[in-house]
Amino acid sequence: MSSTQRSDERPSPRAALGLPSATALVIGSIIGTGVFALPSALAPYGPISLVAFGVVTLGALALAVTFGALSKRVPASGGPYVYAREAFGEFAGFLNAWSYWITAWAGNAAIVVAWVGYVEVFVNTGHRTAMSVLIALVGLWIPAAINLTGVRNIGAVQVVTTVLKFIPLVFMATIGLLFIDPHNFGSFNASGQSALGAISAAAAIALFSYLGLEAASVVAGRVREPGRNVPRATVYGTLACAVIYILGTLAVFGTVSHGELGASTAPFTDAANNIFGGTWAGDTVAVAAIISGIGALNGWTMLCAEMPYAAARDGLFPGAFAKLRGENGVPVFGIVASTVLASLITVFSYTRFDDVFTKIVLLSVLTAVIPYLFSAAAQLYWLLVRGRETLSPGRLARDITVSVLAMAFSYWSIQGSGYQTVYYGLFVLLLGLPVYVWLKRGQGVYGEESTAPVPLSDGRAPETAVPTAKRISRAVPTSRTGALRRNRLRNRD
Repeated sequence: MSSTQRSDERPSPRAALGLPSATALVIGSIIGTGVFALPSALAPYGPISLVAFGVVTLGALALAVTFGALSKRVPASGGPYVYAREAFGEFAGFLNAWSYWITAWAGNAAIVVAWVGYVEVFVNTGHRTAMSVLIALVGLWIPAAINLTGVRNIGAVQVVTTVLKFIPLVFMATIGLLFIDPHNFGSFNASGQSALGAISAAAAIALFSYLGLEAASVVAGRVREPGRNVPRATVYGTLACAVIYILGTLAVFGTVSHGELGASTAPFTDAANNIFGGTWAGDTVAVAAIISGIGALNGWTMLCAEMPYAAARDGLFPGAFAKLRGENGVPVFGIVASTVLASLITVFSYTRFDDVFTKIVLLSVLTAVIPYLFSAAAQLYWLLVRGRETLSPGRLARDITVSVLAMAFSYWSIQGSGYQTVYYGLFVLLLGLPVYVWLKRGQGVYGEESTAPVPLSDGRAPETAVPTAKRISRAVPTSRTGALRRNRLRNRD
């Protein structure tokens, strides 16, 4: 039977994610069908894109370490949203939640487009548009249905799909290297751009493959012992994916000709067929890609709901996102609304696979990098303000270096996305401003005085919380503002 819970209550401990499930969530969210379609998207740049992949890997590891450090201090659900709100206030928190939410459902649209390419190895081989759209919608709504049943089933699906997808990927990243033909690589820089320009452009696409490294921090409130398990899951999952990505992509570049690779919708399948001959090997890889896509969509659908849930709980997203249903605390509205939006963008732009995939990828990367940038800035801010009190000089210098690298990498990724993508990304981001104005107006206050830190997953206040700045209340005396807001949030539920 379904029952609505308070928005600030968490699911029962028996439904929480342990270290294996949290690590599988990170890996499953990172390795979707993106890695299976990425070689085709990078083919126009040539093998120089492998250099970009290496640089992106270093940046992703810097971000993983940064998220791990942040989650130790603030092990609350919401990830980048919570970190930005904690350090820079409510508006920064809202922008991060809004931007990341767009990343999540737009990224699902990109994942499912690539996923359909592998499903159509077996069905709809003529690529009829209507059937392709139908397959895509099925791919989006199956993970949504799994998420609606509760977090326990999400964790089980992530572990199973992660194990199954790793088998052929590891094979391609090991045995596939033995079949590399140097003639397949083609021109080192096939883009016609300068080397730096090609690396920057390819890196913006390659970063899509690492989106999801923050997955465990976003759902920290659903992880057992989050201060211990979230950092480990983040770093372990990112490292595992990095090895698979670089070696697997190298194997595909070396076993599929450059011309064939650029036109392929299932490059890993083509690589397997070239290695073994026939179609059985390619079919096996296609099955792995299909399983991988379901696992990634499953994890990202959870993130689609969890980030706005955390923001709505704090009054910074529409209240419907804060409602939990069932004994496992399922954010039904967030799951359904996000999947509907992903479905709409998929149906609207499905007819041009290559163009659609690349454009959605770049938009997803841009809207993801903004929360990454704020998170790195939040970590750097804390280190500069509080680091000397709690860390040794050597540890402080190391952590500052990692944070600066994560920030620099984020800026570089934005630059590499291209002017058109930055324009559309800024436009979509600014669409959140009317939502923020509406939320603040609905609360009946013009600013507020708040000294309450972001609550942790177990209800405690973080020791390192920094009170937000004093603001002016328009509707009621400052001393009553916090109580009034809490009452309104309760009434929404």
